[in-house]
Amino acid sequence: MRRNNTNVPDFLLMGLTDAGEIQLVLFVLFLLIYLMTMLGNVGMTLIIQLDPQLHTPMYFFLSHLSFLDLSYSNVITPKTLQNLQTSNTHISFIGCFTQTYFFILLAATECFLLSSMAVDRYVAICNPLHYPLIMSPRVCHALVAVSYLIGFIDSSFSVLFMSKLHFCDSNVIRHFFCDTFPILALSCTDTHETEIIIFTCAVSTLMVSLITIAVSYASILSTILKINSTSGKKKAFSTCASHLLGVTVFYGTMIFTYLKPSKSYSLGKDQVASVFYTIVIPMLNPLIYSLRNKEVKNALLRVMHKKDTSM
Repeated sequence: MRRNNTNVPDFLLMGLTDAGEIQLVLFVLFLLIYLMTMLGNVGMTLIIQLDPQLHTPMYFFLSHLSFLDLSYSNVITPKTLQNLQTSNTHISFIGCFTQTYFFILLAATECFLLSSMAVDRYVAICNPLHYPLIMSPRVCHALVAVSYLIGFIDSSFSVLFMSKLHFCDSNVIRHFFCDTFPILALSCTDTHETEIIIFTCAVSTLMVSLITIAVSYASILSTILKINSTSGKKKAFSTCASHLLGVTVFYGTMIFTYLKPSKSYSLGKDQVASVFYTIVIPMLNPLIYSLRNKEVKNALLRVMHKKDTSM
């Protein structure tokens, strides 16, 4: 970003609250969530890497989801913890726009990774005989690469247009991290074009990934309903339950926050939603995909057993 675009030296993050007692409670709570996020996602990644039985497309995507959640949490939570602990809530222009860039990149990538996981479930249930051929390692790597590429394009376009804005007077960001709408609200120039770019990127990302997920699960539901046995239906549905729950939680908060005009931004409601998808969801995903998954539990037991026998 060009420094001559602004008359203010840096940004000041407003944070979640000014009350010292509440800040202390939030610091302890967010620190515990952050530690659980690190432990859960690193643990999930290690289990998938160490157990050969989990070297399948489903867990290949899940390992990348854990990586995204780790990165996601590290982009937002450490700075939030620092701001809650100290009275210095300043963030440099480069630091602010870097945070925004990686936040958009990781969020957009996760959208398309979740849609890739839906396609994987569709092939596994609707075309089980051709599953190894269709979901080959080459296809899986391509889907993940495309997810990261789309995230890179989304974040690059959004931050490029935001960096051209002028900031003249206030430097107080009414949020606990450098999100797009609060930054746009500070600009002393017309943000209409930038808002259109960001809104278009957000809508395109969410809608394309959501349509992919919806079509996949419509086909899955149609196939499950044709299964005669109750146990067969239950088994087929159980393979999708964790992913459906993860998708509902992630997309619900994203749509609530971003698929609306920036003028309807509400500090209180949007901050609650933002806390959920930037800090809480990265912790929940390992729990969602492990607690409801017998394969992950069995893999953990096998890894622990190997460790005990090797000692």
